[in-house]
Parts: sequence; C-alpha cells; structure tokens
Amino acid sequence: MAKSLMIQGTMSGVGKSLVTAGLCRVLRQDGYRVAPFKSQNMALNSFITSEGLEMGRAQVLQAQAAGVEPSVLMNPILLKPTDDTGSQVIVNGEVLGVMRAAEYFRFKEQLIPRVMEAYHTLAAEYDIILLEGAGSPAEINLRQRDIVNMGMARMAEAPVLLVGDIDRGGVFAQLYGTAALLTEEERPLLKATVINKFRGDEEILRPGLAQLEALTGVPVAGVLPYLSLQLDEEDSLSDRLENGAPGLIDLAVIRLPRISNFTDFDNFALVPGVSVRYVSHPGQLGDPDMVILPGTKNTMGDLAWLRQSGLESAIKQQAARGKVIFGVCGGYQMLGQSLEDPDGVEGGGRMAGLGLLAVRTVFAPQKTRTRVKGKFAPVGGVLAGLSGLPLEGYEIHMGVSSGPEIPTAFLEGEGGLKEDGAQSGNVYGSYVHGIFDSRQVVEGVLQALCRRRGIDPGSLAAVDRASYQQQQLDLLAGQVRAHLDLDLIYRVIEGGIGYEG
Repeated sequence: MAKSLMIQGTMSGVGKSLVTAGLCRVLRQDGYRVAPFKSQNMALNSFITSEGLEMGRAQVLQAQAAGVEPSVLMNPILLKPTDDTGSQVIVNGEVLGVMRAAEYFRFKEQLIPRVMEAYHTLAAEYDIILLEGAGSPAEINLRQRDIVNMGMARMAEAPVLLVGDIDRGGVFAQLYGTAALLTEEERPLLKATVINKFRGDEEILRPGLAQLEALTGVPVAGVLPYLSLQLDEEDSLSDRLENGAPGLIDLAVIRLPRISNFTDFDNFALVPGVSVRYVSHPGQLGDPDMVILPGTKNTMGDLAWLRQSGLESAIKQQAARGKVIFGVCGGYQMLGQSLEDPDGVEGGGRMAGLGLLAVRTVFAPQKTRTRVKGKFAPVGGVLAGLSGLPLEGYEIHMGVSSGPEIPTAFLEGEGGLKEDGAQSGNVYGSYVHGIFDSRQVVEGVLQALCRRRGIDPGSLAAVDRASYQQQQLDLLAGQVRAHLDLDLIYRVIEGGIGYEG
C-alpha cells in the first residue's frame, strides 16, 4: 500500500496544484512511482482521457509531472459550475447530473465509497500518493460533510502540508488562522507549512517563520519564490486571464463568465511577439488580428451576456472588417444561426446566435466525450494555409450542430472521416479542444496573420508544447528542491500521520 502526503491550502489560488505538481516531479526524479489524487475538484477546464472520461486538468498536469498516464481515478469527482448556485456533477469521468449547491452538499457523502475505491486502486499501484485539497480546511461551515480536505486526509490517513500565499498579504494570519480553526481530531494531521509566491530577501522573514512555528507547533518546510512558469492552469483566477497589451500579432479571447478550457490558446502565448488578451467588454477589444470565442459551460447564458455586454456587436464589426473570428466548442455554437434547447439542458428555449455561420445547434442530454484526431478540411479565407494540416484534441459538449457550411475539419471515426465545425469567409468554428496544441497549426495561423499584416512570418517561431511543458516541470522541480526541506518532507511521508518531528 502506498505512502501518502496531502497538500492543502489556506484558500483557493495559493498554489496547491503547483506545489503538488512540483513534488510529483521530484519524487519521480528520485525513482518513486507517484500518482496525484484530488477527491473533488471544481473547475471548468477539463480533459478527456484515452477512455473518453472527463477529469480536471490540474491532475492531468500532475500526472504528466509524475510521468504517468492521466486517469479519472486521480480525480473521481469533478464539479463544473453551470451558474452561480449549481454544477454538473461528474463521477469517475461520467455525468451524474446537475445539482444545486445545497443538494450536492447533502448528497456528496454517498460518493465516499466511490472516492475511496479510486484512492485504494491507485494506492495499490503506486509507491506514493500526493493528495490535493480544495479551497481551505478552515471552511468550518463545510466541515461536517468534508470529503476533500481534512475529511479526505482522515480517510486516507494522510499527513498534511499546508500552503499559504504571501503575494496576497497576511500569510502568517492565513497559516496560523487555518491551523487554529482545525479541530482536536484534525490538528495532529498537520505536519508542516509552506509559504508560497515570495518576492524579496528571505532573511527578512526569519523572525516571522520562527514565531509561526511556535504558534502552530509545526515546522515551516520552506519558502517558495514567485515562479513565472508557463504551465497548464484550470482556475479562472489565473493571472493570464487579465487583459494585457497588444503584441506584434494580437489575439483577443472573449472572457466569457463561464469560460472553459482557456488553455486551448496557451500555445500562442508561448511565442514571443504574440499577445493573447482576455477581454470582458468592448473597450478592451481594440484592433486584434484574430478574435477567439472560447468554450463555455453555459453557452446560452454566456451568449446572453455577450449580447448584453455589447461584445456581440463588436465581434460582428470585426467580422465585417474581414478579421479572423474563431469559435471553439461553445464559442463555435454561438457563431451559428440558432441554439435550441428542447430538453432543458441549459434551461430550455431558443436563442438566435451571432449569425456568422449557417449552423443550427440543438442541445441534447447526452454529453459527447471523446479524444479525436484528423485534419483540417480544405478551408478558405485568411487561414486557408491550414488546409490538410493534422490536428488532435478532444470533444466535450452537449449539443449537435449542423448546417450547409464548409466544414473546418475532418475527424477520424468508425465510418471514416466525419465533418467537424464550419467555415465561412474568415469565420471558423470547431468542436475540438486542443485544435491549436500542435506547433504546425500555431505556425500556420501566425504565418497567415503575419502575411495579412505585412510582417515577416519568420519573425515568430512557435514551440513544441509537450517538450516545453516538460522543461517547465523540470524547472519547477528544481525550485522545489532548492527551497523546500525535502528531508523533512520525506520523513513526513515515511512517518505518515504518526510523524512527530
């Protein structure tokens, strides 16, 4: 049976996922078979495994750091918010249903056997399991039915490392306050703390670290610096979603309220001279070379927001000027003539789309979840150079779209190639998440946009994303080795919940 260590945080966004990924990489480098595990994740950025099952991207990144194939066992419960009070509940990669927050709070204890079955299956296959918490273990109103923080630590008998974010301020209060709110039963599980995102001279922190250790009764395992790494993120709190300055080639991604899988466009951001800006209102749109409508967990709700915000009109103006418009998944659905929901999947009713593609989308209760590969169809417009290029990715959507337009791509299926997406002039749409993941496709898009602007296409060179991400994970592991007390962490892992220091 595997040893374990759980990484919890003082709040969302403190860096739990990154610390877990870094430790996964270090343990792998040290020769251990290690797997990540998060019993319950809430995120709109998800991934489809080779079996066609859905899981959170953070555990995918951690699996890549550990050098293992992503599995839904690593994230048995995924919550995808549909609005402010409800989420689609995905268990072991498949949709269980949509629940209001209060309904799920009462129901989730019934999922404990499935969570523990997933955990024990992993624990039988690996040397070490690195568990990740969610939010904060000090959310005392949620303690009664907790299955993701101290409740999960107790069930897995996992010692806990608590991470705080100094960049937000008040890190000592974060860590001490969290420790102070633990129950007598929970407190012995906490073995050490970590301060994350530090900028400056660590010596200035020394007096505070000593006092923190005295107050909490556990050691500080280290102070990680603020790291500027380009790794997949799943949290809508990500800094990269802030609107930035236009680059030599400027891509504007519409920041929908329920934006999903925004990592689809990370490859562009890796190219020096290319800006990927996330815009929330017409004043931020500017004069981009390409406007991207991303995926969303609530297509009709976000289309209504697009209309009310004035961005629908601004996008149509860009299309009329001949700018490239590209919609992915829900963004593709919005570009069509109509969206119809006869079964109430997104609340029911019918809405007019942007009308830039002659496509009709009808929502159905059954969710499409599949990995795909294929090639771009013979398309026209500015991106005609993509014609015939190979593509690979995955589909996650609830609707079926049809119409007379030229398809954007052909995907391999049991009956041969099937049409995907639609294209008309400089407006393109596709259901494929990851359509821009390959270096060849990114270069094809950028070369086309450069030629249109009269810029030398050779001045912008794309990178191989998979290789780049492995390099970034190695850099992360190097920082973990340099700034965390790995001897202490290994002793905690070996000693488990009985470790006394």
